[in-house]
Amino acid sequence: MRSVCVLFFCVCVSVFLRRAISQPPTESDTYTECTDGYHWDPQTQHCKDINECETIPEACKGEMKCFNHYGGYLCLPRSASVIPAPDPPRQISPGLDNPPSEPYNPCPAGYEPQGDSCVDVDECERDEHDCQPSQECFNTEGSFTCQCPGGYRKVGTECIDIDECRYRYCQHRCVNVPGSFSCQCEPGFQLAGNNRSCIDVDECDMGAPCSQRCYNTYGTFLCRCEQGYELGPDGFACKDIDECSYSSYLCQYQCVNEPGKFSCICPDGYQLLGTRLCQDINECETGTHQCAEGQTCVNIHGGHQCVDGNRCEEPYVKVSENRCVCPATKPGCRDLPFSIVHRYMSITSERSVPSDIFQIQATSVYPGAYNTFRIRSGDETGDFYIRQINNISAMLVLARAVNGPKEYVLDLEMVSVNPLMSYQTSSALRLSVYVGPYAF
Repeated sequence: MRSVCVLFFCVCVSVFLRRAISQPPTESDTYTECTDGYHWDPQTQHCKDINECETIPEACKGEMKCFNHYGGYLCLPRSASVIPAPDPPRQISPGLDNPPSEPYNPCPAGYEPQGDSCVDVDECERDEHDCQPSQECFNTEGSFTCQCPGGYRKVGTECIDIDECRYRYCQHRCVNVPGSFSCQCEPGFQLAGNNRSCIDVDECDMGAPCSQRCYNTYGTFLCRCEQGYELGPDGFACKDIDECSYSSYLCQYQCVNEPGKFSCICPDGYQLLGTRLCQDINECETGTHQCAEGQTCVNIHGGHQCVDGNRCEEPYVKVSENRCVCPATKPGCRDLPFSIVHRYMSITSERSVPSDIFQIQATSVYPGAYNTFRIRSGDETGDFYIRQINNISAMLVLARAVNGPKEYVLDLEMVSVNPLMSYQTSSALRLSVYVGPYAF
């Protein structure tokens, strides 16, 4: 009997509620007031968001940009990007219940019945959440949360890009992109494994355009050249240095430029001494002369001379090698030196003057005799003179600079006078002086 009364009461309440809901609303039941940030739209009979960015003059000051959102607005930097949210769901007029088509759910909000128990509803999977398109939905027990993806931060209901470059994550250069950032390095560097630090690039191992030597440095490289080369204007190519053009004293005779170096050469009759000097070749010692039998080889600067073994001329007769005597029994010998000795010497061109070149020495001295020395013949141009040293010796002096090739044949005479015995005699030294073609 008690259960019947309860059932009758529930049926009565149900009938009463249905009649109350089915009654049309009167004019006094209409609500036209909205919360802040919304205004009543008579056409749609709903509260509509106010776009403050259009209705408020200069809503944001300075370099800030105005972004409208539901129920208000945001002032953000002009570089910020905002993903707009969809229009809010249609508001249900106050005082009206949900349509009666929804089934009765005895479980708490966020759960649904399953058998005799209540299980969680995955609003994210069923798309029954109100997360913005820029947000990600994460299901929780009995509810869900809306979170911004990596690289964004939540401002109100919007997800705003985070400018990671403001936090100096990169060693060199930072480039901000929506939701992320990238690091870049200066020329000469490359990104390390952490994609933030920059490490030096060894351009020399990567084919730097140096033509000869490459030296890696921090952030760049240097090109260097081998000895004998210099770096070109482009800083990469090496060009040969013409050492011969820098100085005329590199070689004693002639400088020859070669790639990366130079060499010295000598004229015919000379050989290289070391790397720069020239030395006369003694053809008489090396056996490279072409003197005939009966001739004597005389070495001179840059060559040699072949002289006859017997150079005695009438009225002289040969008494020994290189010595001729004019016998007193011959009438033609009266005014001639008693003896002539043949000698040979060679000097270089451009020799400094005055210069002692040959010493004359008496081989026999008579007691009480006075000896004088003179150039008897061969010095018509006055290039030489005699300086007497003492009674038995004198020096032949070169008075003027001479250039070869040239040959002088000088008769140097020693006159001996004995006043006590009224005796006078003379002897001559016939000196052949060869002047070489060079100053060495």
